[in-house]
Amino acid sequence: MSLSSSVPVMPSTQQASSNSKRRSANFAHSIWHDTFLKYADSEFSGVNDTVKQEVQMHKKKVKMYLSSNDNNILQKLCLIDSIQRLSIAYHFEREIDEILAQIHNDFINNNGFAIEERDLHFIALLFRLFRQKGYYISSDVFNKFKNRRGEFDEITLVQDVEGMWSLYEAAQLRVHGEDILEKAHEFTYNKLKSITNQLSPSLANQVNQSLQQPLHKAIPRMKARSYMSFYEENPSCDKVDLLSFAKLDFNMVQKLYKKEIGSNTKWWRELDFATKVPYARDRAVEGFFWPFATNSEPKYSTARQMITKLAICISLVDDTFDVYGTVEELELFTKAIQRWDIRCIESLPDCFKVIFSAIMECWMEIEVFMNDVGGDSNLVLQHVKQAFSNIVQAYMVEAKWCHEDYIPTYDEYMINGILTSGSPWFTTVFIALGEFASKEMFDWISNIPFILKAASFAGRLINDLSSHKFEQQRKHVASAVESCMKQYDFSEEEVYEFIKKDINDSWKDMNEEYLKLSEEIPRPILDCIVNLARICEFIYANFEDKYTNCELLNDHIMALLLDPIVV
Repeated sequence: MSLSSSVPVMPSTQQASSNSKRRSANFAHSIWHDTFLKYADSEFSGVNDTVKQEVQMHKKKVKMYLSSNDNNILQKLCLIDSIQRLSIAYHFEREIDEILAQIHNDFINNNGFAIEERDLHFIALLFRLFRQKGYYISSDVFNKFKNRRGEFDEITLVQDVEGMWSLYEAAQLRVHGEDILEKAHEFTYNKLKSITNQLSPSLANQVNQSLQQPLHKAIPRMKARSYMSFYEENPSCDKVDLLSFAKLDFNMVQKLYKKEIGSNTKWWRELDFATKVPYARDRAVEGFFWPFATNSEPKYSTARQMITKLAICISLVDDTFDVYGTVEELELFTKAIQRWDIRCIESLPDCFKVIFSAIMECWMEIEVFMNDVGGDSNLVLQHVKQAFSNIVQAYMVEAKWCHEDYIPTYDEYMINGILTSGSPWFTTVFIALGEFASKEMFDWISNIPFILKAASFAGRLINDLSSHKFEQQRKHVASAVESCMKQYDFSEEEVYEFIKKDINDSWKDMNEEYLKLSEEIPRPILDCIVNLARICEFIYANFEDKYTNCELLNDHIMALLLDPIVV
């Protein structure tokens, strides 16, 4: 019998009395119910032999395009860009790395292979792909597009929509001190926004999407479907095999995601969280987005399912601290997490025991998984448990602040906010369940390197901007917004601008650190860290909290996780 199944459902009289004094957030109920439940026990191999043969045929042809001896550098860069935008790059990592390494070597050894003769689209695309790969390339390559006054030549560039769009996307990878890219970002954003009504509907849609969420700040697979439509309508794109392969791959991987979410929906139902932890958000589907964002490749399927369970547990803990527990109860719960001893919470309401037992079952599942793959379960569990304990302790700090009506300074709040962002915990679990679970990697991540601090800052601040007004309607800990007002005596409008600048600076920090660390730290780990900031950019865009207000995710879930693409 599982620990959770032994916990009684009905509250005691004392608990019921206590409940009458509890806070409430009135979270919306899940809109998905049993939608994904039917996929829990489905076979992922539901692809017939004919489709498998077609997939392999298209994949082989795409590899042929990549290995072509054609010396047209722009053509190769465009092909790589399309493969990445279509979210099928994981099939061709070796080929793409080899091509970019060769182009980079040629660029270094041949003085930029006459880059002064290249147009804006070529240079901006080269710049972005190099920096995405971790290759440093100076932003001075854009000087040729400035006029004598040191400004971008408006008369020439406004006629080049493709070039401006490429420059806008390239500018997202700027680091501190790159004034030319600051100007490029402002220039291209304003000009593109002013001319979208003059573009074809397909191009206008793509440009508008980029202006709302640039490519560098987006999760590729979440953009892939809309890019397929654009790619299909673009007359310059004649790679039928590339598009067909992308559609088939999207549908196959979507089946895998359905199974993963179905399995976790089944787990949610079996543990009966909706009844036993009724004050918390029912987000068995939406909770999938964070593990999905860290890495969406099929090979991480088992890890994604386990991380999703833990992410949902974190969400339940978060809501318990925010809207349910008293300080005394939360102190006991924090103590139980620190000691991993359920006896510490014997006197608490049953919901605490349900959550604690679910977490303990996750540890057992991780241990079995590590033993099956031949990993060091002791090392893994030691670090995953510590990371989980760290975030709970950070929630406890906020609970005390809330109880005491204490508004921390912005600096004080953000030190704790690094942990409450969830990024350190998520990255630790990703390392633990991926192929990088070594003492060296755990030591590195435990010290919260600067790139992780930057991603945590960005995620925490983006979250607070979107949710603080809703949260402050009830008794709730001060957010970064209120803390910033206190420290700097700013108006709300001034705070928003201040925090937006801090978010932008955090992205520059991430970009800079990615370039520094790309040869030291495995790229999937760096990508995981940056992806956590990216998913926050999506979930909390436009001052909305799509996780809490789950109906805002409806169309995205339908397109990404439910509706297959017509091939």
